[in-house]
Amino acid sequence: MKAIEAQILVAGVGNSWLTDDGFGGHVARRLENGELPDGVQVMDFGTGGLDLAYEVMRGYHGLILIDASQQGGEPGTLYVLEPDPDEIDAGIEDGEMISPHGMDPQTVLRFVKAVHGWPGKVVVVACEPAEVEEMGVELSAPVQASVDRAIEVVLEQIEIMREDAVAEQAEQAEQTSEPEPAG
Repeated sequence: MKAIEAQILVAGVGNSWLTDDGFGGHVARRLENGELPDGVQVMDFGTGGLDLAYEVMRGYHGLILIDASQQGGEPGTLYVLEPDPDEIDAGIEDGEMISPHGMDPQTVLRFVKAVHGWPGKVVVVACEPAEVEEMGVELSAPVQASVDRAIEVVLEQIEIMREDAVAEQAEQAEQTSEPEPAG
């Protein structure tokens, strides 16, 4: 059986007009210009959460979101967060409005889960911002200093997802090739 190439989406999110909130886009654009393994797509979605939700539903094995996230650490601190799909509320009430302009990563994951499009493993590579309310297209100094390390972290997560996909395929192949017990 031929191994299937893991399809991984790396998505930069955030408002590039609000200083450090544009962290995800800065990292995504740098990744787009680098060399990536086959099967890896990098896109800067900015504030286009609905576009991201539709892209995720195309059927990826993994999703890496890159975003600014206030976790309480020093500005520039990087975090690797792995949302638990069981903790994402997929309940969308009949008639409930979800604004396509307010689709932060949590809302995107909620929407994707509600329509049964969860992409396998989901990881968020986040950076503690220094400033997210001031208008500006440049990152603050501590966040800018974290971009290169964030790229390394994303590449590490891509390799982990690729290895997980290979292991999962091997496990599935083993399960299908085991002989049935005689009854």
